[in-house]
Amino acid sequence: MVQVGTPPVWSHRRVDPAEAPGRTPWRTDHPLLGCDYNPEQWPREVWHEDVRLMREAGVELVAVNIFGWAEVQPAADRFAFDRLDEVLDLLHEHRIGVNLGTGTASPPPWLTTAYPQVLPVAEDGTTRWPGGRQAWCPSSPVFRELSLALVDRVASRYGRHPALRLWHVSNELGGHNSLCYCDVSAEAFRRWLRERYGRIEAVNEAWGTSFWSQRYGTFEEILPPRLTLSTPNPGQALDFHRFSSDELLAQHRAEAEVIRTRSPLPVTTNLMVTAHQRDMDYWDWAPHLDVVANDHYLDHRLADPAAELAFCADLTRGLAQGRPWILMEHATGAVNWQPVNIAKQPGELLRGSVAHLARGADALCFFQWRASRQGAEKFHSAMLPHAGTDSATWREVLELGRILRALPDLAGTRVSAEVALVFSYENWWAADAPNRPSELVVHLEQVHQAYAALRAAGVGVDIVPPGAALQGYRVVVVPHLYLVRDAEAAVLEDFVAGGGHALVTFFSGIVDEDDRVRPGGYPGAFRDLLGVTVEEVHPLPEGVALALEGAPGGTVRRWTERVRLDGARAHRRLGAGPLAGHPAVTVHEHGTGRAWYAAADLDPDAQRALVEEVLAGAGVQPEPGAGPQVEVVRRRAEPVGSGPDFLFVLNHGPDTVLVPARGSEVCTGEDVDPTLEVPAGAVRIVRLSAQEQS
Repeated sequence: MVQVGTPPVWSHRRVDPAEAPGRTPWRTDHPLLGCDYNPEQWPREVWHEDVRLMREAGVELVAVNIFGWAEVQPAADRFAFDRLDEVLDLLHEHRIGVNLGTGTASPPPWLTTAYPQVLPVAEDGTTRWPGGRQAWCPSSPVFRELSLALVDRVASRYGRHPALRLWHVSNELGGHNSLCYCDVSAEAFRRWLRERYGRIEAVNEAWGTSFWSQRYGTFEEILPPRLTLSTPNPGQALDFHRFSSDELLAQHRAEAEVIRTRSPLPVTTNLMVTAHQRDMDYWDWAPHLDVVANDHYLDHRLADPAAELAFCADLTRGLAQGRPWILMEHATGAVNWQPVNIAKQPGELLRGSVAHLARGADALCFFQWRASRQGAEKFHSAMLPHAGTDSATWREVLELGRILRALPDLAGTRVSAEVALVFSYENWWAADAPNRPSELVVHLEQVHQAYAALRAAGVGVDIVPPGAALQGYRVVVVPHLYLVRDAEAAVLEDFVAGGGHALVTFFSGIVDEDDRVRPGGYPGAFRDLLGVTVEEVHPLPEGVALALEGAPGGTVRRWTERVRLDGARAHRRLGAGPLAGHPAVTVHEHGTGRAWYAAADLDPDAQRALVEEVLAGAGVQPEPGAGPQVEVVRRRAEPVGSGPDFLFVLNHGPDTVLVPARGSEVCTGEDVDPTLEVPAGAVRIVRLSAQEQS
């Protein structure tokens, strides 16, 4: 049995598979087009048509056996690999590489019938039954044993198959079963707490259990934060999130360990870096992936889906520590799980795919290859839609394949940035907990607002965790970092003292890693850095907007603060309301650098103006031609001069734009000098001339 509940050790340095004897690192010498393929849904005669059309489209990487458990193990004592053998051989015959799933994402009916104790339990104590997917408890030793037995059979059979390029552990781990509250999870949680704290007194101190008579006498008294009549203990809830992320990571690590005993090829799993997934701390996960892979779908419930896509792509690159990564899933058109599943407009498929490519992806894969005729995802778009090859979707897929084939020297190039944005999953958990000063202020919205201002300003952004090394950056933006450790705050203070520029937004630095408020006034850990003390926060009711004094105008919403200047100076002040005249934005000269503080929730125009001022003061220049509706991103050869650099321009606006550039345009094949014309809704990729590279 594999031990569960051991929290991973975070390292800012991702494990390099090239350093592991006998391991084959992930690399590709050109960008790949790929897809999820579910041949078990189709008769054999369809398979041959599929591989022919895959070749026509330029598909080179196919994920199979993702949900294959019931197919390859139809009963507890029987395995059936003949169809999967045939599929892998067929793909290899047509020179299509395989991204092979372990098949463990969803247990088959025979397993949950024989072992109902593996089923997950919700916060209210009710069991979640089979019939969907991921009907398993991440802490279940029964599931762990049976799933690893399957992985061993699959890895033993296919570990050195000539079609194999990559291993794919499970699928979207935690997408539906990230938090389980069953008795098995309760025992695993107690074990995790013993390993983390050692003594029950340390748990009481970390959770503040003197409040509401919650003090524990033994670990056996502790339960998961199941549904309560009142607000649950926030420290307990925070640790349960940490524990749950670690349990799912333990499943990945256990499967990967089995694979690595059978096969030298790289191992990954598809993360879900997206607005609707917050339960896994991917900063902890990334060091355990041989290559970082992500699934991303446009979420039309958001104000600006394209900006969220860009943020998630930059965050995925941050998890990969700047190395190329794989977009394991995205959609050609509509998904099937939003209240209204919006179809993509003409050109949007290409624009969204290239946005990921521009921000460091070296493979673009879709879910899925052929649209399903049955099941929960039958109305999810696919590369080969229900309408077949005589469709706009198929023609755009062919166009994307053509563009990727025209970029043989793009793979391995990297995105560089002078600006970093700090983002933390555990801060997300803590900052959005109940009983905060205002539920109108939502953490991820604050992060997205800060990122949107940087994107509109036309600068590249790296997403980094708290405490990451900041050498090489000119500006660091810290949005809504409510929870921060002392050592992490010290890294930012040293960065500014050494000449860097930082912008910190409100409700940052408030609590330590135990969700314990720092005394002495807000912003707590950043008070000396910012040169201010916040005596009290003054949230605003919904719909209320207060004007800012002076040029360039603007308003604040949702949040204001009673700020005392302790070395900083007021840069913008509130022009109305009970705190009229109080600082809304401050600036503090700290060491040889400068620290800015936004003490109010600025409207988008005011926030963008502030960000542009911060960038200008730090000497950060935008990419020429970039703006709110035009993304301009560079990928540079590494080492410098070893190959061409590439300029990506994505025009999300309604008008043709001109962008300074010199080189060869990939999409049209035309020479560009001195400006590039990009029509409305179009993308252009320029292989830059030598004089344009740096």
